[in-house]
Amino acid sequence: MDLFGDLPEPQHAVSERQPPGPAAPESSVKRRRDEEQETEKTKRMCQEGLLRLQGFVSESQGERDEMEDTHVMLSDLRELGLDQVPAHISKVSYYAVFDGHGGSRASRFAADHLHKYLIRNFPRGKTGNLEQQIKKCLVDSFRQTDEEFLKKASRQKPAWKDGCTATCVLVLDRTVYVANLGDSRAVLCRVEQTDGSQRSVVLALSQEHNPTIYEERMRIQRAGGTVRDGRVLGVLEVSRSIGDGQFKRCGVISTPDLRRCQLTHKDRFLLVACDGLFKVFSPEEAVKLVLQILQDGGQLDSATHQLCSEAVRRGSGDNVTVMLLSVTNPDQAVSPADFS
Repeated sequence: MDLFGDLPEPQHAVSERQPPGPAAPESSVKRRRDEEQETEKTKRMCQEGLLRLQGFVSESQGERDEMEDTHVMLSDLRELGLDQVPAHISKVSYYAVFDGHGGSRASRFAADHLHKYLIRNFPRGKTGNLEQQIKKCLVDSFRQTDEEFLKKASRQKPAWKDGCTATCVLVLDRTVYVANLGDSRAVLCRVEQTDGSQRSVVLALSQEHNPTIYEERMRIQRAGGTVRDGRVLGVLEVSRSIGDGQFKRCGVISTPDLRRCQLTHKDRFLLVACDGLFKVFSPEEAVKLVLQILQDGGQLDSATHQLCSEAVRRGSGDNVTVMLLSVTNPDQAVSPADFS
C-alpha cells in the first residue's frame, strides 16, 4: 500500500485579490463575479462526500508533580484568521499533542503559538506545488516556534530549560499531514477487506526520534554531543524537540518528520498520544482496546478515558494524553458495528 504517494496537482486556485482602485469596466466586474461564482461552486463540489473528523481527548497527570502535557483541537483554522485558502480546499483542521519535560512552559508555548505560525505561513491565493508549500509551512512553523520560545527562555533569570515533543495533525479536507518530533506518536486505524472478511490494520503516521536511532546519534555526534545510556549527554531522552536550549549545540533539532495520507471511507479513527501511553501500550494494543470498546457499544469519548485510565493502571508514571479523532461520513449513520 502506497500510503504516502504523490498528490495530484491542484485543479483550481483562488484569484488574487486586487487593491482598491478606480471603478472597473462592466466586463471586468462581470468576469470577477463569474470567478467568485466559480470559486463557490468549486468549494461546494469539494464538500460533497467530505469526511468529518471529530476530536476527543483525555489526560492524566499520573505520578508527576506537574501536568506538562498540552493539547490543541481546532476544527477549522479559518475561524482564527486563515484566509485566502486555495479554492479546492473547503476546510483546514488542526490537532496537536505536546509532551513537556523539565517543566510545562515549552509545551504551553507551543500549544499557544504553533498554529498561529501555521496560519501566518499557510500558502495563499494561487499555488504551484501545494504539497511542497504545506511541508515548508510546517517546517517553518516548527522552527519559528522553537526560536521564539528559546528567545523567551533565554531572557529569564535563571534561563528556562524546558522542552517538549510535538505531534501535529493538519487536515486539508481528506488530506492529512502529520508533523512530529520526539517520541509522541500518531497512528491511523483502517479497515481492509481480505478474503471476504474485514480486518483492522494500524498505520504509523509519525517517526520516533530518540538518540539511540543511528541517524539521530550520528547527527548528535557530528555536532560534538554524546549519547550515554540512550540519552543526549546522558540526560535528554529525545533527539528532536522544541526548547531544550542547552542541548541545541549538541545536535538536538526542531525539524519535524513529515508524513501524508489520504483519508478514505475505510478509515475509522486517528490516535495521537504522548509516550506516557506508549510506554505501556503498543500502537496495536491501544487500537485493539479502542475497537473493543466501540464493539461493546461505547463511544470514542469514553474510549479516550478508558485508554488513559488503563495506561495509569498498567503503571505508566508519566503524564498521559490520549487524543482520538473519529473519521466519519456525515451522510451516513455510524454504528458501533462499523468499528468492528
